[in-house]
Order: sequence, then structure tokens, then C-alpha cells
Amino acid sequence: MLWVKICGLSTPEAVETAVEAGADAVGFVLAPGSPRTVDAAQAASLVRAARDAARRAERSIETVAVVQNQTLDDVARLAREAGVDTVQLHGDEPDAVAEALRAAGFRVIRALSAGDYTRRTAEGWSSPDRLLIDAAVPGSGARFSDDELGTAPEGFWALAGGLSPENVASAVQALEPTGVDVSSGVESSRGVKDLGLIKAFIAAARTVL
Repeated sequence: MLWVKICGLSTPEAVETAVEAGADAVGFVLAPGSPRTVDAAQAASLVRAARDAARRAERSIETVAVVQNQTLDDVARLAREAGVDTVQLHGDEPDAVAEALRAAGFRVIRALSAGDYTRRTAEGWSSPDRLLIDAAVPGSGARFSDDELGTAPEGFWALAGGLSPENVASAVQALEPTGVDVSSGVESSRGVKDLGLIKAFIAAARTVL
């Protein structure tokens, strides 16, 4: 089944809606500078809301901290304080950061633009972590072209960038990712999640076999 992550959540209502609608993961931005940024204490409260909703629904939920070019010490501290399962590296973090986070007990998602992924793999780079392939400007709501990716990753990878309830099914059919990740595509205005759009996105993603 397609893995579905709703990212950039900042209210209990949005978290509970995502979990109840069937999301596999929920993400919280702990990097500065985004209209979706929350602090570690807010994220911890949202993580608790996600797990409570998952228990009520008798299912599991993965909680993800999104960071970008922060120090390893800061990332590890924020992730511990938030109580997340997974850290999503959304910057130019070296592989040593991912290794250290795995050693500390976190799962890791490595986010790359389609162009950066293609360049790295051409140079022989590979990663043991799950990958998220995003637009050149993450959070911009822009899609990359289907041919920009080149050869898709062989393991788990999630498609992000410009997805919405209207296009997620066709994007998955075209690129065949393992999962999808959305943030701005389920917002009524920048940084403000729309509960109806969250439900519609997950329902549309679930139509893809």
C-alpha cells in the first residue's frame, strides 16, 4: 500500500484529522524560517495527539521531525524533546549526521531535489535511508518534471513537491513512488492546513493500487 505522509502540521485538529483519515506518517517542521515551524514542546504535544488518535483508531502512526542544516547536537536534542520516531534531513547534512541519528535510535528520511538525487547517484552515492524526492525549492508547491528524476530509486522513496488532492493519483501512476508527502498542497493559505483537503488528499492517494 502507498505510504502517505502529511507534513508541516501545527495543530492538534490537523494531526487528528490526518491520523483518522488514514495517514501513515505526520511531520512537524523543527527548522527555523518556515510558517509551519513549531518548537520542540509544541511538537511533543502534537506527537502525543497523533499517538492518542492512532490508539483510538487501533493503528500505528509514524511521527517525523523535519530539520534543515542544523547542528547534529541541536537536531538530536529537538528530536528527543519532541519524542518523534524519525528525523527528516531536508538540507545539505553530511552522511555522518544520518549515521549518528540512526545510532541514537531514530529512523532517517533523506530529502533531496530530483536534480540533486540524479547528480549524487551519478557520482556513485547511495544511502541506507529512505529517500524523499522533492522539488528544487522544498515547500514551494512546485512539481519537478517527470523526466527530471531519471532513474527512480530502487528502495523506498516518497514523492513530494506540488502534490494536491487533484494530482496525487496521476503523479503516483506516472512515477510509481513508494509513498507521497504533502504540505502546502493541503493548505487553505500559506502554513494553514485545511482539514477537508487533508482528507481529500489521503482519499485520492488511496485510490492508487
